Amino acid sequence: MPDIHLKHAMYLEDEGKFKEAEQAFIRAGKSKEAVLMYVHNQDWDSAQQVAEEHDPDSVADVLVGQARFAFEEKEYQKAESFLLRAQRPELAVKYYKDASMWQDALRVCKEYIPHKLQVLQDEYDREMMSKSTRGADTLIQQAREWESSGEYIRAVECYIKVTPKVTSDAAVMEKCWVKAGELALKFLGPEKACDVVQMVGPRLVDIKKYNAAAEMYLGVDMIKEAIDAFMEGEEWNKAKKVAKELEPRYEPYVDERYKEYLRNQGKADALAGVDVIGALDMYVDRGQWDKCLETAEQQSPKVLHKYVALYATHLIKDRKIELALDLYVKYGAPPNPQNFNIYKRIVSEILNMHDLHKAEAYRTWADLRTMLFDLCENIVKSSEANSPQHEEFETMLLIAHYYAARSAAMSHKSLESVATKLTVSLLRHTDIIPPDKAFYEAGIICKATGWENMAFVFSNRYLDIVEAIEEGSLDMLDNSDFQETDIPFEFPLPEKPHLSDSLHEEVKEWVLAVSMDQKVEQVLPTDERDTYEASLIAANTGIRSLPCVISGYPVLRNKLEFKRPGKAANKDDWNKFLMATKVSHSAECQDVLKFIGQWCGATPNPSYSFQ
Repeated sequence: MPDIHLKHAMYLEDEGKFKEAEQAFIRAGKSKEAVLMYVHNQDWDSAQQVAEEHDPDSVADVLVGQARFAFEEKEYQKAESFLLRAQRPELAVKYYKDASMWQDALRVCKEYIPHKLQVLQDEYDREMMSKSTRGADTLIQQAREWESSGEYIRAVECYIKVTPKVTSDAAVMEKCWVKAGELALKFLGPEKACDVVQMVGPRLVDIKKYNAAAEMYLGVDMIKEAIDAFMEGEEWNKAKKVAKELEPRYEPYVDERYKEYLRNQGKADALAGVDVIGALDMYVDRGQWDKCLETAEQQSPKVLHKYVALYATHLIKDRKIELALDLYVKYGAPPNPQNFNIYKRIVSEILNMHDLHKAEAYRTWADLRTMLFDLCENIVKSSEANSPQHEEFETMLLIAHYYAARSAAMSHKSLESVATKLTVSLLRHTDIIPPDKAFYEAGIICKATGWENMAFVFSNRYLDIVEAIEEGSLDMLDNSDFQETDIPFEFPLPEKPHLSDSLHEEVKEWVLAVSMDQKVEQVLPTDERDTYEASLIAANTGIRSLPCVISGYPVLRNKLEFKRPGKAANKDDWNKFLMATKVSHSAECQDVLKFIGQWCGATPNPSYSFQ
């Protein structure tokens, strides 16, 4: 009987008589077939009614069928409702996923089948990564939806997934990572917030969003990381402010990094504000000596003279001796023992220079005198006072003064004898002055002045010394002409002769001619002491006279004494120099007298005015 009812039901269905077909299916015991008939014809109410009354197991199938139809019609909310009533949320997820409606799929999954959410999330992420920049937009959209629904962990995870793999837009990445940090700080608790910031902070630094990174770090009290981010972005003031206000122990760290940055960038001017020595060293490395000394001058004298000495040494190596001398004329000569070799080298080099035996050389000699006077005045006030070094520099000062006075005198015919006496007086210092140079100059100036006996003796001595230089020994030097004088027999031999071959030949020829002529005596003139006239020490008594400050000759009679002990002048030479200065208004002669005033103190008689 059921088979007959079934066949009849199927017939009625084909005829479109669904209500009658329903009754026949029920009589045949096939109520499920009645439900499927209505489902097939999308008569959902009838299908629902039959299922509920005759086949409860089919209720879910009806709802699924309704949902499938609703999805096709894009009635998503209705379809989702049917599936949830059918207790088939996994189908809702599938339909949403198939429609690329990932947000709805994830929402339904999270709510009804949360244990499958991670798998779905991973699948979604893979899908997004394959869609490049569209993936960034989708991730952001999803993150916003998670955020609006209070799912902050999910929102943060989505924002963090916006990386260079899904977008090349740095502004988008910055916005997402900052948002992730902000949400974490606000809603996820300190520990999770730290984890998020530790992830997004370095990323922000990598895309050069240093301020954003630093702010993130500050939000979770990661002070050093914030400072590092500011420094990476060259925000030095902000880094210093954070260190000072929040973690003072990092102030030296920031200062050191800032100095290192300025050094690496070559920003010496800025470095001078925080590390003067570092800046000065940088100027030195670059050869910016003027800038170096200008900056050092604003520091302590100790700092200034360290760099003056460095520059002087550099100039000496470059054979720019007069520039090295200029430094000490400008900045003064401190009595630092470590500088003594520099001063001696400057003196030695200038004494060895050519072409300074003339009036035009006055400035060079005056500058050397100025340096040595300043040095000696400073040594007097130091622990080196009265030491052998002090005495040596005092002697060098005397030599420089004689040379300067000689250059000043050489401009005036009336001072010819003074210039000659000074040149002769310099011979007592051939242990410091190159001896061949000293005797050559003494010989030619005596010859020019008409002091031929002295010219002959000194020129002969010059030739003997050149021979000794060539042999490298003083052993064969004949000192008989200089017995009972204060001209030294022992002196260091220069490595090579001072004069050119042509000048040397001229001296040689003149000496030979005078020897043949026999009109000139090879003898030095003596005075009332029965002693060589330029010697300070009397041959018979050993009494030492003071040297005249204007001529270098011994002061015997007509002595003019100065305020400073041990300083005196021969009145004749002094008055001659004063008169020439007054008549000529020579700036050089005035300068010599001014120096003598500083060096020796006032004279007993009123000084002349040369204005």
